[in-house]
Amino acid sequence: MRIAQRAALVAAELERAFPDPQVPLQHRDAFTLLVAVMLSARCTDARVNLITPALFERAGTPQTMAAMQPEELRRFIATCGLADSKAQHLVQTARILTEHYAGQVPSSFDELEALPGVGHKTASVVMNQVFGFPAFPVDTHIFRLARRWSLSRGTTVQKVEADLKQLYPQDLWGKLHLRFILWGRSYCPARGCKPPCAICARLLH
Repeated sequence: MRIAQRAALVAAELERAFPDPQVPLQHRDAFTLLVAVMLSARCTDARVNLITPALFERAGTPQTMAAMQPEELRRFIATCGLADSKAQHLVQTARILTEHYAGQVPSSFDELEALPGVGHKTASVVMNQVFGFPAFPVDTHIFRLARRWSLSRGTTVQKVEADLKQLYPQDLWGKLHLRFILWGRSYCPARGCKPPCAICARLLH
């Protein structure tokens, strides 16, 4: 099967399973989404969703978070991986947003990726979900599935992202990103799907 056919099969099956995918991280605006995505590094979305209600009740704006000390913020995120560095980065980012962006989340990749603790994947999520900019954030689920289904042979996140962007039109990137993640969690986990999921059954067997 040619790669274009594989890509089309994957897209069709993912759309059938998840016609209206939603961001799995609970948030209410651009800032709280940025915070939630930053927290999701080395931490499950389910865990992030458990800790953010109390955090956002205490500091749901850049201004309120900027006024906190990292030690106080850390108490809210202690059960999330890398809590010490995340607390530092969140407070630093909140202060930058307050002092240089009038409390608003910037709408460019360069500005977002310059914020402490914000990498390309986090910036891509915010750019796509908040500002509607075409982006295809690649996390561990997407990296794994793209290679498992031979949509990419890339050995880095950057190469897999580039390959997927070549295979699919820009207007699908945002929803496909979410669909890949939801499929990986629901049907095709890291240890392999047994019995084979609907996509693996058609592509690998």
